[in-house]
Amino acid sequence: MSRHFDTILRGGTLVNHDGIGGADVGIIKGRIASIGALLNDTADEVVDCSGLHILPGVIDTQVHFREPGLDHKEDLESGSRAAVMGGVTGVFEMPNTNPLTISRQTFNDKIARATARMHCDFAFYIGGTRENVGELAALEKLPGCAGIKVFMGSSTGSLLVADDDGVEAILSAISRRAAFHSEDEYRLEARKSERIANDPSSHPVWRDPEAALMCTKRLVSLARKTGKRIHVLHISTREEMAYLADHKDVASVEVTPHHLTLDETAYERLGTYAQMNPPVRDGVHRAGIWDGVANGVADILGSDHAPHLREEKDKPYPQSPSGMTGVQTLVPIMLDHVNAGRLSLQRFVDMTSHGPQRLFNIAGKGRVAVGYDADFTIVDLKRTETITDSWMESKAGWTPYDGVAVTGWPVGTYVRGAKVMWDGELTTPSNGQPIRFMEALEPEA
Repeated sequence: MSRHFDTILRGGTLVNHDGIGGADVGIIKGRIASIGALLNDTADEVVDCSGLHILPGVIDTQVHFREPGLDHKEDLESGSRAAVMGGVTGVFEMPNTNPLTISRQTFNDKIARATARMHCDFAFYIGGTRENVGELAALEKLPGCAGIKVFMGSSTGSLLVADDDGVEAILSAISRRAAFHSEDEYRLEARKSERIANDPSSHPVWRDPEAALMCTKRLVSLARKTGKRIHVLHISTREEMAYLADHKDVASVEVTPHHLTLDETAYERLGTYAQMNPPVRDGVHRAGIWDGVANGVADILGSDHAPHLREEKDKPYPQSPSGMTGVQTLVPIMLDHVNAGRLSLQRFVDMTSHGPQRLFNIAGKGRVAVGYDADFTIVDLKRTETITDSWMESKAGWTPYDGVAVTGWPVGTYVRGAKVMWDGELTTPSNGQPIRFMEALEPEA
């Protein structure tokens, strides 16, 4: 007996928990309703996916979309447009906006700004501070909250929590996995003289590997002391990766495409446009991070999309701000690594879909399985394109990969059954909704 679906994705190669193989996918009311041979079934729309791979929707768990307060660099609409154009179906956005996302009021304001305006689905981190520690247990359970984010280095005002007592108080107050920017602020302050004016290549000398490793060791110690789970963002050193291999029971690990792709030569080519925190380092550290991907210490990929306008990045170092675009290029840059044999397609899926779902207990996303949201990143693994500044949807208007040819390209982005992007064109009005978490589910009315 034939069935009728809203949409059938037909003839593609599906990548899911069963492996990689040919299968059709039937969608009803925004969810996956059937997987298999659906040749005798009908649909309102049948999409020919011949020659394409259907992946679970890519979730970028670290972006800075700058709204509110810094909207000239990016906003929730433009950042999410960049996301779906690059094949990303969901994002976790960071709290260092203006005002800071550290209260129920500022969090709810972001949810209201994003709902049905962002093109992808979304969650927001709440910043952990000394001032709001008493409220964190309630705040982390708000619908649409990805958890608590703490800056142990590289932030300003109350978002910077550099001391062990402050971090311990935050960890003691919460129950969910908390995310950390792990650089030792005390060492960074002591080493500011290592910065050389007009020389961005001194950035990784100032923010040296020891600053990262010292802080990560402190953080793991505090996680053990409090019995809590931590997520260490954007690992940039070989030493941290080796250290964290012995602490996977309490610590999960994020790596970024730029730390896997760029090395010290980027400063010669890109100048301040290569400036990030923690820094892009030399090939030895890049190889160490790839070892962490190969051996499973690295759990997930996040872009750390942190846009600044050209006139801001063009300021002389060290007045130039740290950060680069990344959400739109995450998929093509990493698919190029897949094609080069540096990681398998299934490992890429594990780090961008299964991994985020597993670490953060996302409800109904992260897998291609019946009953899950119909979120898909559809890619052509054989398609070669050149990444350009003109392709960027970010308000920043630039990418460190301008002129880079890649093999592997996002062709389609589906969010809850809606074809949001197809072959480089937005095809559905924005209708982003909060991502749901099993640790913060709303009771039914």
